Amino acid sequence: MGAIRINAKVRGFECQWSVHLRIPIILLSACLAVPAFAAPGPVAVLDRSVWPEKLDSPALFDVASRAEILGFAHELAQVDTLGDDALADRLGLRQVNRESIDAWRQRLWQRLWENFDAAQQSCEQDASFCLAVEDVASLKEQAAAFKVEDDSFYIKWREPGQAFNRAYLNEQLRLAALFPQVSSEVATFSDLEHTGSELGDRVFLLSFEGGPTLAGGTTDWLADYLRKQKMSATFFVLGNSLQLRRDNEPQDEPDALYRDQCVGTQGWQYRSHAQWRDWQDSVLRSTSQVQGQLPDSYVAQFRPPYGQRRADSGAFFKEQGLAVVLWNIDGQDATQLSAEQVSDRVMTLMLLWRKGIVALHDGQQKNRQVLPALLQRTAQSGIAWEDCHDFLR
Repeated sequence: MGAIRINAKVRGFECQWSVHLRIPIILLSACLAVPAFAAPGPVAVLDRSVWPEKLDSPALFDVASRAEILGFAHELAQVDTLGDDALADRLGLRQVNRESIDAWRQRLWQRLWENFDAAQQSCEQDASFCLAVEDVASLKEQAAAFKVEDDSFYIKWREPGQAFNRAYLNEQLRLAALFPQVSSEVATFSDLEHTGSELGDRVFLLSFEGGPTLAGGTTDWLADYLRKQKMSATFFVLGNSLQLRRDNEPQDEPDALYRDQCVGTQGWQYRSHAQWRDWQDSVLRSTSQVQGQLPDSYVAQFRPPYGQRRADSGAFFKEQGLAVVLWNIDGQDATQLSAEQVSDRVMTLMLLWRKGIVALHDGQQKNRQVLPALLQRTAQSGIAWEDCHDFLR
């Protein structure tokens, strides 16, 4: 039976599947089960051509990183004093979880300070955006007053940068305001969950999810391209997608497809594992399948679709020996963003977070342009790509 594409934007969440005709109603029901909240705002994008310097040295990467951190922290400082009603109105929500937002803000300020401190280590080489910041309190003070002057060399970046940081802050605020009722990558439930904070400064892990594609598709292209670059990524696969590929190409060899790469699981279907009654079976089925078909590439890592999982799921994942791998750099490549916009967004978030996990989808054709662009733009910037086999060892 043929496959169809379902695109449903329901209650503020977008669901997309490529499925057999016999199961779309089940999947659509899963989408409709997502709690009713207002739709999120526009995705944060920034045309990086407004930044006047290429990031072709570690020092210039740090200059752009310091500017991005200060710009984002400035926007954060503006909302720190907003009450619940003002925050709910800003985010288009009926109500917000103040406890979750406050905990997120505390973690965020600490992370921004650590990032800025790391970025200031090259101030002797280039003093642009270097300020007297010694702790979280002084970062808050400097960020609140941060301004790019009219005669600045970086003036073309000022307004587009402000717009990006405001939109991205709203993205993150919204996730924090809904957590834990709607779980996401914005916070963790246990030490078994990872967002990339355990990586070193300037170190990033590439990850792809939602695959594999049918034979000859984008999954094949990405894996082959990475091998040619002597790089690796973690591919989080869906059990039904892997089965569909085998059904269409019985002679296909998954081990050859993922040679030198890492393969984790994402469950049997791309469906929230927070509300699904059979979520444990989904994890167990897909894990058994990947271990059996890809013994050389399998890693004991699970990525929940949409980042949604149960708050009490830690005991299950611990019993199964599975780490839950989230992300902190969302390329938003499954939206209407162009390849260039996805690349620009990822690059900007790499400057802000300075380390972490990049989340992309191997079913997106645009990533044939996104991945080469990212590698080219960071080739001389002093960053490093984590070998997927070393992550969490």
